[in-house]
Amino acid sequence: MQLNQIKAVITGGASGLGNAVARHLIAQGGKVVLFDVNEDKGNAAATALGGEAHFLRTDVTSEEDVAAHIDQANAAMGGLNALINCAGILGAGRVLGREAPMALSNFSTTVMVNLVGSFNVAKAAANRMQHNEPGEDGERGVIVNTASVAAYEGQIGQAAYSASKGGVVGMTLPMARELARFGIRVATIAPGIFWTPMVDGMPEQVQESLSASIPFPSRLGKPEEYAQLAAFILSNRYINGETIRLDGAVRMQPR
Repeated sequence: MQLNQIKAVITGGASGLGNAVARHLIAQGGKVVLFDVNEDKGNAAATALGGEAHFLRTDVTSEEDVAAHIDQANAAMGGLNALINCAGILGAGRVLGREAPMALSNFSTTVMVNLVGSFNVAKAAANRMQHNEPGEDGERGVIVNTASVAAYEGQIGQAAYSASKGGVVGMTLPMARELARFGIRVATIAPGIFWTPMVDGMPEQVQESLSASIPFPSRLGKPEEYAQLAAFILSNRYINGETIRLDGAVRMQPR
């Protein structure tokens, strides 16, 4: 799929990794609709991106909300052939905290946003993409989900987060196999430690420690590097059913 033909919905598109993808695709001549719960940031991001970008305030865990907004996005762009799922929350907390065990709501909310939300938007987007005219090799669309290296090496305090991201990894291959008959590819990126708004708020010494833990290059990942990989997946039709780590060879320690 040529990047200048991309018409993409990007969840979590108001900031961080999702916004980097949006900027990259717009620069290549594509069109984007940003889904995010932060209305102020979403509107500002769409305005900054220009006329080929739109914003829809969207709760990815709402089936009705997502279905309606996928239809609106399709109408706004004159089609929909790509989805990049970047919406997510950290959901940090120990199973047995100092005061009490983790509240079940903490675990379930993390799984709902990161895993169920990704599935919810993916199935709604696939439902729209299946009606596209087939391109080369019969391709009709691409879904790129976002997991994390925590899916493989979750740290203490990441039980909920790791479970949610492990679920994203786990659904990648069966979803790709099922949607193959419609010409829809599915792949997942598992980022390591990236510069995001969450990291920006950390103390400088913590940021330095995180950078030092990465073998090479010994720095945090740049959102633009995530965007480059997402764009490569969109353009390379033979990438399907795979989760790709993007992490500078880091392997997370227990804490």
